[in-house]
Amino acid sequence: MFIVKVVKYFFQAIIIYLFFLFIKIIGLNLGRKFFSSLFCKIGPSIKSEQIINNNLEKFLGSYNEDIKKKIIFKMWSNYGKTFVEYLYLKKFRNTNHHIEIKGGQILNEIIKKNKPVIFVSGHFGNFELMSMELTKKNINLATIYRPLNNFFLNPFMEYLRKKYICQNQIKKGLAGVKNSINCIKNNISIALMIDQRVSEGKRLPFFEHMALTSTLPAQMALKFNLDIVPIYIARNANDSFEMKICDPIKVEDNNDTESNKLNISIKLNKILEEMISQDPGQWIWTHNRWK
Repeated sequence: MFIVKVVKYFFQAIIIYLFFLFIKIIGLNLGRKFFSSLFCKIGPSIKSEQIINNNLEKFLGSYNEDIKKKIIFKMWSNYGKTFVEYLYLKKFRNTNHHIEIKGGQILNEIIKKNKPVIFVSGHFGNFELMSMELTKKNINLATIYRPLNNFFLNPFMEYLRKKYICQNQIKKGLAGVKNSINCIKNNISIALMIDQRVSEGKRLPFFEHMALTSTLPAQMALKFNLDIVPIYIARNANDSFEMKICDPIKVEDNNDTESNKLNISIKLNKILEEMISQDPGQWIWTHNRWK
C-alpha cells in the first residue's frame, strides 16, 4: 500500500512541477487564464463532486441550479489562479499594488500595543496572501499550516511559504500547539485557518449543521488573554485583492472556561458564515467540512 502511495505521489509531483515550469514560461497573466480554464474543466474529476454538492446544499438549502453552477465555476477558477500565483509570491512580496487593505488602523494598534493576537481566517481568494501582508506590515507572526500529503511536493511548498509568506511556520498538530504557545510567550502573534474539519475539534453549528470545529483560537485567547482578529481576503474581477481586518474580538474569562471556549468558537463560525455568504465563490467548497 505504501509503495502504491509513493508511486502515486511521485507521478503527481512530476505533473505539478511540469505545470510550474509551463507557468514560468507563459507568465502570471496567461498562466491565470490558462489554469483558471483548466481547473474549471478538470477540477470535478480531481475532487468529489458529491462533497461539493452536499456542502452547497447545506449552505443554500433549496437552491437554484444556476446559482450552484456559478459558485462552483468561480471556485475552480480561483483555485487555478491561486495555483499559478504560488510561483509569483516573490512579486507579491515586493509590491503592494495588487492588494487593498481595509482596517489598517487595527494593525497599527496591534503593533502599538506590542502584544500578540490570534489572527483567524478561511480559505478565501488567495488565502496565502493573508500572512504575507501581515508580515509586510511588520507584524511579528507565526502561521499554523497543514503539510501537504504529497511528500515530494511539500518541501517546495514549505520553502515558498518560509521565504515569501511567513518565516515562522508551525505544523498543525499537538507539537504545533506547543510551538504556538512558545511563540505567544515570545510576543509572536499566531495566524491560522479555522474553516476546515479537525478531528480533535468540537461539533458546533456551522450553517445550522453540526461540524467539527477547532477551538484552538479560543483556548489560546482565554489562556493568554489575547484578542482574536478575523481577516477576510477576496479576489476582485481584475485579479487584484481586497483584505479586510475585522474588529478584534475581546475575550473575557467568566470562570466557566469550557463554556466560554465553545461560545467563542461558535461566534467564530458565525463570522465565517458571514464571510462565505458575501461571495460564496471565493471559498473552497471541496473540504469535507460536515463529515
